[in-house]
Amino acid sequence: MNIAIIGLGEVGRCYAAPLHRAGYTLNLCEMHPSAAAKELAAKAGLRIHAQAGAWLAEAQLVLSCVTGTTSLQVLDQVLPHLANGALLADLTTASPEVKREGGKRAAETGIRYVDTAIMGAISLGLVRTPLLASGEGASQLKEILEIAGARVQVIADGKAGDAIALKILRSIYTKGVEALTVELLMSAERQGVREKLYEQLSDMDRTPVRALMDMLVRTHVIHAKRRAHEVHDAQAELTSQGLTSIVLPGVEARFKKTVQALETHPLPVPEPSVEQSLDWLLASAR
Repeated sequence: MNIAIIGLGEVGRCYAAPLHRAGYTLNLCEMHPSAAAKELAAKAGLRIHAQAGAWLAEAQLVLSCVTGTTSLQVLDQVLPHLANGALLADLTTASPEVKREGGKRAAETGIRYVDTAIMGAISLGLVRTPLLASGEGASQLKEILEIAGARVQVIADGKAGDAIALKILRSIYTKGVEALTVELLMSAERQGVREKLYEQLSDMDRTPVRALMDMLVRTHVIHAKRRAHEVHDAQAELTSQGLTSIVLPGVEARFKKTVQALETHPLPVPEPSVEQSLDWLLASAR
């Protein structure tokens, strides 16, 4: 199989060596190759093309490893040279909207486009860094890359934009929890109750993440006013400890926004489902 890698930064180089060792025929492309890129190419006996061109006609798979800001620009340069049915995996950090547009442009030219999100630090995990893939041809991409040692999860019935959207959403959750946990454990440690706190939170270990998240949304729209007061009091307690919260003011603002919306747009039912709650929240946001 002939594979082209566009962009020889950290990501492109990370996949080039393992794919070459796996026996694939590689073509590399980088307008301004770094010393590391030149060294990699020299060791593998490969040429580095300066730009897209007729040499791409033989590529059955293209890995786009450029920056997110140049994703569509590079795509437009590559698509005219690819054979019908070729596979293009976009590993950039472009937004969901940009990747959806990329998928549309690729489909118009008969190219299968796979939105591929890198779900970790390439510098640490190298080729074993988990990938999340969505779009036509995602399963084939998984087969190809896993031969070289990669780890790819395919989103069933996923479309272009889904993988990067899920990566961003996961980051919102994990980074938000991280920031809150930092403040929480700082306070617990200062008060000497950190071990006891773990015990008090142990019931969450027995609750699946989906059930917990759905419960929080369902009850949020019902109890936002009371919880806003609780958040305010929690901030005051942290301040009294000399640990003024950075996270909780935003949390309180979220609760207050819901309270304000409830005053003008009552809930459709006393105890809404998670779907009804989200519909109401989204309508309120408009």
